[in-house]
Amino acid sequence: MAAIARGSVWEIQHGDVEAVGLADAGAFLAALRSAAAAAGPGAAGDAVWAAVAAAGLLRPDHPHALHQLVYYSVYAGWDRAARGPPPYWFPSPVDCRQTNLGRLMEANGAKLIGSAYKDPITSFNLFYKFSVENQEVYWTKVLKQLALKFQEEPKSILSTSDRSKKGGTWLQGAVLNIAECCLLPCPSLNRTDDSTAIVWRDEGRDDYPVNRMSLKELRSQVITVAHALDTMFHKGDRIAIDMPMTCDAVIIYLAIILGGFVVVSIADSFAPQEIGTRMGVSKAKAIFTQDFIIRGGKKVSLYSRVMQGTSSKAVVIPATGGNLGVTLRKGDMSWKDFLSRAAGRSSIYSPVYQSADALTNILFSSGTTGEPKAIPWTQLSPIRCTADTWAHLDVRPQDIGCWPTNLGWVMGPIILYSCFLNGATLALYHGSPLGRDFCKFVQDAGVTVLGSVPSLVKSWKAGNCVKGLDWTKIRVLGTTGEASDIDDNLWLTSRTSYKPIVECCGGTELASSYIQGSLLQPQAFGAFSGASMSTGFVILDEQGTPYPDDVPCAGEVGLFPLYFGATNSLLNADHDKVYFDGMPIYKGRQLRRHGDIIQRTVGGYYIVLGRADDTMNLGGIKTSSVEIERVCNRADEGLLETAAVSIKPAGGGPEHLAILAVLKDRSAPYDVNLLKSKFQRAIQKSLNPLFKVTYVKVVPEFPRTASNKLLRRVLRDQLKQELSNHSKL
Repeated sequence: MAAIARGSVWEIQHGDVEAVGLADAGAFLAALRSAAAAAGPGAAGDAVWAAVAAAGLLRPDHPHALHQLVYYSVYAGWDRAARGPPPYWFPSPVDCRQTNLGRLMEANGAKLIGSAYKDPITSFNLFYKFSVENQEVYWTKVLKQLALKFQEEPKSILSTSDRSKKGGTWLQGAVLNIAECCLLPCPSLNRTDDSTAIVWRDEGRDDYPVNRMSLKELRSQVITVAHALDTMFHKGDRIAIDMPMTCDAVIIYLAIILGGFVVVSIADSFAPQEIGTRMGVSKAKAIFTQDFIIRGGKKVSLYSRVMQGTSSKAVVIPATGGNLGVTLRKGDMSWKDFLSRAAGRSSIYSPVYQSADALTNILFSSGTTGEPKAIPWTQLSPIRCTADTWAHLDVRPQDIGCWPTNLGWVMGPIILYSCFLNGATLALYHGSPLGRDFCKFVQDAGVTVLGSVPSLVKSWKAGNCVKGLDWTKIRVLGTTGEASDIDDNLWLTSRTSYKPIVECCGGTELASSYIQGSLLQPQAFGAFSGASMSTGFVILDEQGTPYPDDVPCAGEVGLFPLYFGATNSLLNADHDKVYFDGMPIYKGRQLRRHGDIIQRTVGGYYIVLGRADDTMNLGGIKTSSVEIERVCNRADEGLLETAAVSIKPAGGGPEHLAILAVLKDRSAPYDVNLLKSKFQRAIQKSLNPLFKVTYVKVVPEFPRTASNKLLRRVLRDQLKQELSNHSKL
């Protein structure tokens, strides 16, 4: 049960502290009041919280109810409307100079922005503005910080001469192999062959030491797979990966790119027809998969789904042990037999070097048409996402980065490249990330940068999964994929002794986040402290006119088009139509559409309010209303049509899926719970088992435009109001 906040920190009494489970209430209360007094007479909530946090009174082993009592009491009188979201973390004037971006600013700030430069915190906004207006200078500096090896150096950082490329031409003339960059020693990052490249643990072996793989061992295994690929495929062939993000998956991913092939990323949660769609759209020649997925001690068949979804050749890896637990269909191949094709080949491999804009990876993002957009990642994309984690998550050499995800989602490649190109170690847990076993792995592996999605944090918190564990080695937390819940994030940061949580929001087509937290700015729960470095954007009103910069407002975001790493094309859709048509001209260039409605608050924070179109975000996965409706319309023969909308809970947190239905016979009796179970089964079978139906309602008809377009936004607003009224009863 949550603690009850007092009107201020001074009103917390001895009994309040005892009531939340702290035995030595007197000593704690005295120390709390002493820390609060250090903020000065009449200090505002942020100054009081900064003093309390700096004093280290609230420990990870304290009950969450104590953290709630203090935090919510400190900010009980905070006026969000007048002051914006309350900050919980503040950058240190000393530590800021040791951050990646702080070091870059200290070395170059005075030269680049003149006498206006003071220090990394005071001058952050000036330096950010410089990075937007002088992208060539900014990127020249940042590229030198990463583990990049060009066979041919770029002739220019940015060229705008080709007007057909609205996003510009980046690193023109550069030739490299981005996978090779991940696998070579890098003296500037203190990375040697003996450096640990990957640490991992298999589910069920949670009391065993973590496994470690050196850079030399990783490179050797990638070369073996690349040699085997050369015996079966032609350069440029597209090869899919549909399996959990294991060491083998990472090795296969890097080998495909090292050898000049193209990865097709497919999430391991997809139903057969979704696998087939992605294989068809990408024209993949083959697919790497596992016989089973091991999650929470259960074996879930994966190979059978792949067999149903595609007739393309499959290479099947055993989830456990050396032998497969399935019988292969004719033409498919075991992992063991595949690797044997490299027998006798050299331990050296010649990477395929290509231009910076060469295709390396096809990822998918659902559009509003129901067909997933095939998004091409070039060699620029890994550089962009790595540069952003370097600048915002402050990933450094010697860090150990962990972000439970999948190579089928954009965060898979992002965390892979962000570790390897920053000289850090990648931490992988081969199993479910939902419980204590994963949390123990985070401790045992010494993870220093931990990423998550809010639904994961909710699971850890509900299960009290970090109790008795030490997460204080973590220095930066990251979250993306969906809206954060304030209290869940209070719990998360408190487990790490109040380390910053960097909120990230972007897209597969951007290879990055366009808004993001920064370790040089105060952070507030569930809010973004600014744009990502070098990213410019405006917020548009309903007429498409940009609001003035720094004015609190809400509207659709319009991105500046010159965006390093963003797509210039789509494989199965008109890129200009999707991202540019209908967008206004700003300062001589057409803005790029992203589709988010965002709010700029007092205090300069940003909050994502939802999608401008009918794409929704369920559990960190973007999908379209059309996709869900297509499945639900067939769930019961009595249905005329359905509408799928997502509802954001009043208290914040992930979006909930609601299905509204119109019956063929509107006078016929119906059972809402039965309909709900039918919708759930249909979605799990045909779309994605991770999507959960929260609410079902039968209505007589749907609101539509004069051209008969379904007004889902009206349905969403009506349903939100109805649920709000119910909650007040």
